[in-house]
Amino acid sequence: MSDREPDPVEALSEHLSENLRAVRALRGLTQGQLARLCGVPRSTIANLEAGGSNPTLSVLARLSLALQLSLEELLSPPRGRCQVFRKGSLPVQTRGRGKKALVHKLLPHPIPGMEIDRFELEAGARVVGVPHRPGTQEYLCCESGLLTVVVRGESFHLEPGDVAAFPGDQAHSYHNRGRGTAVGFSVVTLAPLPGAS
Repeated sequence: MSDREPDPVEALSEHLSENLRAVRALRGLTQGQLARLCGVPRSTIANLEAGGSNPTLSVLARLSLALQLSLEELLSPPRGRCQVFRKGSLPVQTRGRGKKALVHKLLPHPIPGMEIDRFELEAGARVVGVPHRPGTQEYLCCESGLLTVVVRGESFHLEPGDVAAFPGDQAHSYHNRGRGTAVGFSVVTLAPLPGAS
């Protein structure tokens, strides 16, 4: 048994190999069909699936486009049908001064163009949001307590079940105006980067 740390480059090759085989099987493609879709030799696909290849960025980009998967999806550790992330295993940020605001990340796997967070604000806590790129939309749902969202100086008061929709590229902040902890969910749909399709 070896105590040697796994080589990150080898791990990427293994991830690519497993992901490629799984996606190709799910889509009912042969290695030859996938090779034609990508414009690469079939032997390249066979080598990638065997984990014995060091693909160029060009080959990875061709695979990504042909399979309509991000590079991250191709190179990330393969996922089972269901993964359970126990309480406390996902990132939590403490924000605000004085009164605390906790921001819990709810997505263990990144979804391109989307962020979903759970806010817990102590009574009187205020958090300043970071404006996103132009064209971004944000949605804030009040789960419990009394939340106020301030967008470009205008206040909108939310009670449990209320949802505020606003441009996420504007100056905004969140405030708990109640006496107990307030909980809200923020969904941000990011505008595509210029030139992205």
